[in-house]
Amino acid sequence: MSASAPRRYRPETRLVQAGQVRSNFGETSEALYLTQGFVYDTAAQCAARFKGEEPGFIYSRFSNPTVAMFEARMAAFEGAEAARATASGMAAVTAALVGQVRAGDHVVAAKALFGSCRWVVEELLPRFGVASTLVDGLDLAQWQAAVRPNTKTFFLETPTNPALDVIDIGAVAAIAHRAGATLIVDNVFATPLWQSPLALGADCVVYSATKHIDGQGRCLGGIILSSEEFIQKHVHMFLRQTGPCMSPFNAWVLLKSLETMHLRVTRQTETAAAVAAALAGHGKIRRLIYPGRPDHPQAETVAKQMRGGSTLVAFEIDGDQAATFRFLDALELVAITNNLGDAKTLVTHPATTTHQRLTPEQRAELGITDGLVRFSAGLEHPDDVVEDLLAALDAV
Repeated sequence: MSASAPRRYRPETRLVQAGQVRSNFGETSEALYLTQGFVYDTAAQCAARFKGEEPGFIYSRFSNPTVAMFEARMAAFEGAEAARATASGMAAVTAALVGQVRAGDHVVAAKALFGSCRWVVEELLPRFGVASTLVDGLDLAQWQAAVRPNTKTFFLETPTNPALDVIDIGAVAAIAHRAGATLIVDNVFATPLWQSPLALGADCVVYSATKHIDGQGRCLGGIILSSEEFIQKHVHMFLRQTGPCMSPFNAWVLLKSLETMHLRVTRQTETAAAVAAALAGHGKIRRLIYPGRPDHPQAETVAKQMRGGSTLVAFEIDGDQAATFRFLDALELVAITNNLGDAKTLVTHPATTTHQRLTPEQRAELGITDGLVRFSAGLEHPDDVVEDLLAALDAV
């Protein structure tokens, strides 16, 4: 089964079967090709490969059989024509943006971004003559007002990190396309299970494969998914010449992870919903946000474009940073980290970690208070997780 196979197979099946190419040994598990280069039968064959006149592998910085299987499986799962894997999620974001622009161009992005993504938009691109404008992603009028004649692409993540706002992908895509621009969506928090940005009008989807795709804290990775035209025009040559390639070993790990992704993310989403229900209305919780609840601020958008909630919950402790740290330090089962989407349940304090670079005013604008906690559901028994959280709240 390949990425171009008929869509008669359901997502769970594509996660296990898509993209596999067996060697002459007929192995059941995908083969791991730990090689930098490849040899050719003749000099003419070598020349033909470099000219692109003959298919085949040349060098693992360009492409590799194991990496190609991961790319094909992800493309089949996402419903994309093509994919390119990268060394990390930030490599995917940076390549998708930088591959489209040159000096004199303009990018529009939502303010609510992961700290490193915002740095690329605000700090890196302008160094090379690419202007950028940040907008409130929920306000469609701001997207429209930010458009310039030289605007080349829009960029957003939804649900957002860490406050879980849900931006209307279809509406933003329509604004971008009317302006002759593209839309890149970071879909990490929703995962491909619960949201399909390409089907909603986005031109490109990016993931940190480090999160739910691996989901077990073992390796870094990223992936860019789009049409074949977009990949060839904006991504392929940038990756080939600059080298942010995925390790074949990491690709093999991620292939094995995809086989269980549906089971893991489904269970994690159920646990996140249980946690949200248990904490809603708690006396020491000032604010709780979960895309699967009817009281989510963008519940209508969630219902329109998401098939499930999320593995993430955001909640605000009713207290200052010291009180929030007392809560975090009192947790026994749940671990403090800056990661998410893992088999282990994790919590993050965004104001002092992922978004610490922002000014207090910028954090306040995004709803990132000293009491905000980002919760990532793991695979433990939901009751154990809830009990740990409730016990830790006693320390606030």
